[in-house]
Amino acid sequence: MLAPATYASPAPSFIDVLLSPRKGHLKIDCSARPPTDVAVPWPQVYDPVHNPVLSTLLAAAPVVVLLSGIALLQLRAHVAALLGLAVALAVALFVYRMPAPAAVGSAVSGAIYGLFPIGWIVLNLIFLYQLTVERGWFAVMRMSLARIAPDPRIQVILIAFAFGSFFEGAAGFGTPVAITAAILMQLGFRPLSAAGLSLIANTAPVAFGALGTPLIALAAVTGLDLGALSAMVGRELAIFSVIVPFWVVWAMAGWRGMLGVWPVALVAGVSFGFVQFLVAEYHGPWLVDIVASVASMASIVLLLRFWRPRTLWRIDGSGAPSAIPVLDTPVPAAPASEIWRAWIPWILLSVLVFAWGLPQVKNALDSFSKVSFPMKGLHLLVQRMPPVVPKPTTETAIVVLGILSATGSGILVAAILSGLVMGFSPARMARVYAATLYRVRHSLLTIAAMLGLGYVTRFGGLDATLGLALAKTGTFYPFFGTLLGWLGVALTGSDTSANVLFGSLQKITANRLGLSPILMASANSAGGVMGKMVDAQSIVVASTATNWYGHEGSILRFVFFHSLALATLMGLLVYAQATYPAFAPMVVR
Repeated sequence: MLAPATYASPAPSFIDVLLSPRKGHLKIDCSARPPTDVAVPWPQVYDPVHNPVLSTLLAAAPVVVLLSGIALLQLRAHVAALLGLAVALAVALFVYRMPAPAAVGSAVSGAIYGLFPIGWIVLNLIFLYQLTVERGWFAVMRMSLARIAPDPRIQVILIAFAFGSFFEGAAGFGTPVAITAAILMQLGFRPLSAAGLSLIANTAPVAFGALGTPLIALAAVTGLDLGALSAMVGRELAIFSVIVPFWVVWAMAGWRGMLGVWPVALVAGVSFGFVQFLVAEYHGPWLVDIVASVASMASIVLLLRFWRPRTLWRIDGSGAPSAIPVLDTPVPAAPASEIWRAWIPWILLSVLVFAWGLPQVKNALDSFSKVSFPMKGLHLLVQRMPPVVPKPTTETAIVVLGILSATGSGILVAAILSGLVMGFSPARMARVYAATLYRVRHSLLTIAAMLGLGYVTRFGGLDATLGLALAKTGTFYPFFGTLLGWLGVALTGSDTSANVLFGSLQKITANRLGLSPILMASANSAGGVMGKMVDAQSIVVASTATNWYGHEGSILRFVFFHSLALATLMGLLVYAQATYPAFAPMVVR
């Protein structure tokens, strides 16, 4: 354990000088600071300039710089991320007066988490993909998918929604977006469509991702019953699981295009949502996505044996979907042996990712490969303060590296085994891996900088300032509390992180307003899933998987409306559950 650092009373910020009541007079409030040379944690301050509006605007500055740089100024993602990180550090140091060692430690902790496990997943997944493309097996798999679902509107439901949900349930952390975006692009979709549609489809399963990790974390920070939280989120997201297949096809093909495949969208959504509800209600959060996705994929394949759309759509030469005036156009068929062989890498990937997510496997691998250490200058040296938490709480900052148990390690094993099956020599695989590392170098830098930004805002208290602003909305809090979850995921890129950040605040505010803490804590997670498609980390994963790095602004503009619209609908549902008696039976007691 590291010895606590000693922080001297910091100098007044430049904001204190600007807001001084008299010219030449410094107004310094040291009441909440530790005395000089006393080894105590630094307490977060949520209104550092004694002006809630200005404090909120300053807290939002890093995110505004990041998103504006990507969407408006068309900066490369890694440049925008580094600028956002620089602004976050400046605000934390000079406005919030965060100690420099803690600020640097939080940025480094975030960067490490960005590279491992998230960047580790992206790198090894693209490595597996490159192996299959180079050997030609990906093309065979693409043709087999095209025969099962010859219409691109059905492909996006089967692959982005149903198949992606399986990987969300087994692994999370960007895995489903990377896989489904790459597959859709190989099926002929434009990079923008492949990335954007994969992001939109990856919403309903997120709260139960990685074997229920977001809700397990939410239960831990709130002290609420995990089964009740699982049931409440299941009741809310089951409705949206029915909506999302229709929504993603509408985003791709418009209203008329969506109506042409409504039976597939209905079967996919109802089968997924119904099973999601049952498992979440009566079993818990662990296997919700895996069981629901298998049910959805099986239902789609069964329906397609008896039904085809009246008018078939195709991807034209520009990569855009359009109708063709014939009922069906045969897709070339590869021999059955080639098809099965082409699916081997993806079957291995599915099996190993699922196995790697099991607690027994993870614990066994961690027993001899996990490395952990406290972050110097940060661990136990920052305090969350009321009203964000019930009482002052010292934040831990332990870097944990599950070297073998990380999902990316399972993907690497799948890639190596697949490479051997495909006939690659170890030397050739090493060259492909090196080329893959070079290809994703900017993406890894971007993810590291973005997670560094997220950690600085968390440990510096900037995120809590934004959350408290939304918590002051009175009777409309059920609506805005849901948007708080959306904001948390947009900031951190993780429903788990958003639940850790704002779960206690949701519970405290709900108790003060006489609302159900189960409802509002669950709303944080259910609303957060809609922010998954606009968080910068997910957008970079999608752009990397589609080999479209540098166009993150286009992807963000493509998905932003859909993210905000779905979050608004979720907020309205939670508001109705909290306000109107007719919706009260939906709330878990």
